[in-house]
Amino acid sequence: MFEQIGDKTITVLHNTGDFWRFSWSGLKQSIHTFFTPRNYDLIWTQMYLIGVLSVPIIMVTGAFVGMILAVQAYDQLAGMNLEEHLGVLVNVSVVKELGPVLAGVMLAGRVGGALTAELGTMRVTEQIDAVRSMGVNAVYYLVAPRFLACLLLTPVLVVFAVLLGVLGGYIIGVGYFGINASAYMEFSAAGVEMWDLVMGIFKGFFFGGIIAIISCYKGFNCGEGAQGVGRACTEAFVASFISILAINFILVVIFNTLYHTFWIPSGLI
Repeated sequence: MFEQIGDKTITVLHNTGDFWRFSWSGLKQSIHTFFTPRNYDLIWTQMYLIGVLSVPIIMVTGAFVGMILAVQAYDQLAGMNLEEHLGVLVNVSVVKELGPVLAGVMLAGRVGGALTAELGTMRVTEQIDAVRSMGVNAVYYLVAPRFLACLLLTPVLVVFAVLLGVLGGYIIGVGYFGINASAYMEFSAAGVEMWDLVMGIFKGFFFGGIIAIISCYKGFNCGEGAQGVGRACTEAFVASFISILAINFILVVIFNTLYHTFWIPSGLI
């Protein structure tokens, strides 16, 4: 029993160290790629595949999140004659938490799975070894463009999710429940601050980065055969999902501390 515990501990420590070495290498190569204009074609290609093709599913997700929140919250607010405040509840929830997190989760499923499967297939078919045999840094050529595309476009996709979530809540609140549009917008504008929007978008950088680096790492280190690629895709999604939740918790604690320390709420000016 003790031998098994020791073996698992050593394996976990080895994998953790290997992941952080891979992450550090990916970060260095990404910085180099970003400041090398001749590599921009690789980045544009990944931006299209990762960002543009993800817009429809992100918009649909954001819209349904806003509509569901509005439907669920209306009865509670109407019971207290506060239905005109529905926009505050929906918009703050979408802007600060649900929009960024659910956008990250959807990207972890769509983009993360695609990156892991693509790189995993390249590893199984020895294409990554072929790239290395030609004297090309595989992390520089394969990981950096994907990492930069995720890092730069995830905040943009978060904006799409937030906008559609706000619009979905407005349609349900004003169009379906008949709340006064002026009051809905007035209370929403008073309840959502610029800090909330900046915080939601800023989370997108961390979510995109962690999705890309975990997916690329799993693809580079997947097992043999189709079963190994499938297992790597599953592990990449699970690890990305847990990481998004953990990073979100850490960022919420940090941002709340900064808010109460430096930010002056508009209602107190």
